[in-house]
Amino acid sequence: MPETPVRRSLASGSPLARRSVVSRCLSCWLLATGYWLLLGCSHHPDPSAVTMLIESSPANLDPRIGTDAQAEHIDSLMFDPLVRRDEHFGLQPALATRWDTPDPLTWVFHLRTGVTFHDGRPLTSRDVKFTIDSILNGTVISVKAGSFTTLDHIDAPDPATVIFHLKTPDPALPFNLCDGAIGIVPYGSGRDFAHHPIGSGPFTFVSQQLDRDVVIARAPSYWGTMPNIPRIRFAVVPDATTRALELEKGSADVESNALGADEIHALGRDPHLAIEDGPGTVLNYIVFNMRDPLLRDVRVRTAIALAINRPLIIQALYRGEARLAESLLPPQHRAFTAGTEQHNYNPAAANALLDQAGYRRDAHGIRFHIGMKTSNDETVRLMSVAIQEQLSQVGIALDLRSYEFATFYADLTRGAFQLAPSRWIGGNENPDIFRYAYSTAAFPPHGGNRGFYSNPEMDRLIADATAATNRQQQIADYARIQQIAAHDLPSINLWYLDSVIVHNRRLGNIHPNPSGTFDFLRDATLEP
Repeated sequence: MPETPVRRSLASGSPLARRSVVSRCLSCWLLATGYWLLLGCSHHPDPSAVTMLIESSPANLDPRIGTDAQAEHIDSLMFDPLVRRDEHFGLQPALATRWDTPDPLTWVFHLRTGVTFHDGRPLTSRDVKFTIDSILNGTVISVKAGSFTTLDHIDAPDPATVIFHLKTPDPALPFNLCDGAIGIVPYGSGRDFAHHPIGSGPFTFVSQQLDRDVVIARAPSYWGTMPNIPRIRFAVVPDATTRALELEKGSADVESNALGADEIHALGRDPHLAIEDGPGTVLNYIVFNMRDPLLRDVRVRTAIALAINRPLIIQALYRGEARLAESLLPPQHRAFTAGTEQHNYNPAAANALLDQAGYRRDAHGIRFHIGMKTSNDETVRLMSVAIQEQLSQVGIALDLRSYEFATFYADLTRGAFQLAPSRWIGGNENPDIFRYAYSTAAFPPHGGNRGFYSNPEMDRLIADATAATNRQQQIADYARIQQIAAHDLPSINLWYLDSVIVHNRRLGNIHPNPSGTFDFLRDATLEP
């Protein structure tokens, strides 16, 4: 995508080249530390393996538990779901070759025969039943239990048939059984399963060293098309600039959506590297903690949204490779509605709302202080600084605190924050995201409503949409849900990121997934 010049400062509006101060600081840092980095990372990749750079260690490689991006993406290569999403968010066979609904309360899945786990055990309906039962009966503690609140019980009448009996109709059930949502584990897998995960997917687990790497290898017993790549090492490199250096030096082969726009732009000039990109569905957002006295006031939340100049940040940080978002659902989804309250940049309106709410400026021009926790990801930190500067223009002092990802994610999932930036990855391609993110029943640890938002009308509409068998009624419910969310603002939907992969040219047949998953590694080719 061609570069679009930025003509205004993020803070004051004065003429400024794109992130020139940040770029100069990075250049100085590179001059100071580049020699050390070259000494520390001078090795070249194994010619029979691929080194992929990731920002952080996966929090938990048990597919019943892990909900962070790294865990879900790596798990999708090691574990199989019952069904798989296609590029249009429709469902296609995976472990289940077909499924039917003899009545609204019954889903029957017919399993593929001859599938084995990586340790040789056959995968049958007993394993499918155990996987879901273990989430619900406390064998493992997982927020994914909230995805199966409509489930009454599961039967496994024979090895190739599994029957889900529901308490109420749930058209979203198969979406909660698809890739990214769940993977099937062997019968009897306990709470320590993440230390030695065993799946049935195209790659098998080899090793994990916390904060260093995860290694997987091609599974010789895989039932589907065999991957071309024999071995993949996911190397944890938290700093974006270091990730760019690793690619430039040839010590790593590929990254996916783990670099800033400036690093990608610079690497695009390297003849040994290629860049693949396309529209993405990964949603960046900021969640409000609704239990906080300041943030209970919708006027405060709306003022914060109006004070953020999203188009400017998109141009400054992402070089335009993102699209404004006003809903959890991506625009191409059939349930997406554009008829919602918009939150375009309007600092005058933000100031008026804050005055109306009773938060007057003090002698220093400050109305109040509020804290935002972030991960230590470079782009997230730059985005947070930009938002900090913009909020200061309406009298809000945003206090930033950055943490390594595991600490940040733990605080996010237990509601220990006032504001926090996060991402929906894959899950927002399913309308059930509204139940998972906005339902009162989805408070942690039962779901992803991490801001503790509660609205009885929202709960009723979510229940109606979940039970609706008429598609038009369901679409109408989801439209109203999006309208309420846009007014109540339990979170600020910022933008959908394009999906961008930078790779060494020894890798071929690379096709970015809109969800930003690592599934492109299934089909990638590798030259020695």
